Amino acid sequence: MTDLSRGTVAWNYTLAELWADGVVHVLGLLLVVAGAIAFAWRLAGNGTASEIAAVSIYLAALLLSTSASAAYNMWPVSTLKWLLRRLDHAAIYLLIAGTYTPFLVKTGIWWLLAGVWSVAIAGVALKLLRPGEFDRLSILLYLALGWSGVVVGRTIWLSLSGTVLWLIVAGGVVYSLGVIFHLAERLRFQNAIWHGFVLVAGCIHFAAVWCASTMAVAPLA
Repeated sequence: MTDLSRGTVAWNYTLAELWADGVVHVLGLLLVVAGAIAFAWRLAGNGTASEIAAVSIYLAALLLSTSASAAYNMWPVSTLKWLLRRLDHAAIYLLIAGTYTPFLVKTGIWWLLAGVWSVAIAGVALKLLRPGEFDRLSILLYLALGWSGVVVGRTIWLSLSGTVLWLIVAGGVVYSLGVIFHLAERLRFQNAIWHGFVLVAGCIHFAAVWCASTMAVAPLA
């Protein structure tokens, strides 16, 4: 859907497809705002400073990613849309790192937290400074970063409850399955379907963060 030679975006969707995608994004923004209010109510006077900071980072990344995606996908075709595309794709890295933050702070796995954020920052720089390049590679990097905690973070499995762990994995599976539709550009309503998968996965991961915030976990080195 992009014309990289001119730094612009060719948006070849029907009006019905645009409306469907817009509905998904508006619903996503409303859910993010509602979730932020719910967390503010839950943690007020109860959460520790580190927990409030970690959840705030997660919610900020979630809001930024959702807003950037909505702006990019709903903005009319123009040079600005190309710039919004860069922000949208860069924000995905922040969302992945931000989602991991509450879990890794909760369990005290600081080395993995530092590694996830280092990769995320590098990914953001790549998207902002070299837009339109390595797009297919970026998808693999998104997936690798997203699954890194499950694969190498053995301490996570020992520290979090089974419910939280299965929610984390379930969200990752939904995101990963959605990539199939993201790549199927000839499929009608492909963009709306892809963002629908993202929305569902985001809700599942929100539930995981919510459940983890109620747990008393002894940090492990």
